[in-house]
Amino acid sequence: MLKHKIALDVGDVRIGVAVSDLLGITANPRETYVRKKGDVKADIEYFCQYAKKEDADAFVLGLPKNMDGTEGDRARITREFGDMLAEASGLPVFYQDERLTTVSAERMLIDADVRREKRKQVIDKVAATIILQSYLDSRKF
Repeated sequence: MLKHKIALDVGDVRIGVAVSDLLGITANPRETYVRKKGDVKADIEYFCQYAKKEDADAFVLGLPKNMDGTEGDRARITREFGDMLAEASGLPVFYQDERLTTVSAERMLIDADVRREKRKQVIDKVAATIILQSYLDSRKF
């Protein structure tokens, strides 16, 4: 049975969300979730419910590596979030290198002539879409 994948671009304030089609060919931007300040359990619960609603079988989290490929504090925080998400949802969590995804998202939005105020509102979900599309493309033969 085919199911969706959900990608998350995890930030301190916002989390960009993208969802794959059932065939795992395309990633689609969905929303920018504003985190519950100081309540990571509420954030985790939200995405557990989101996965049920979307009939998802996995999460893909953007892993913010350093330019030299090493993992720093942001990667550690993302992995901790992923561990909590996997435990609470019972779904596997995969990680996709997200170096320069926000830069790519910003360039795409500028090229599309999206105004600065609007870019702030959508950049996280566009970054999540790039993360998910990279993940999906890496699994194609």
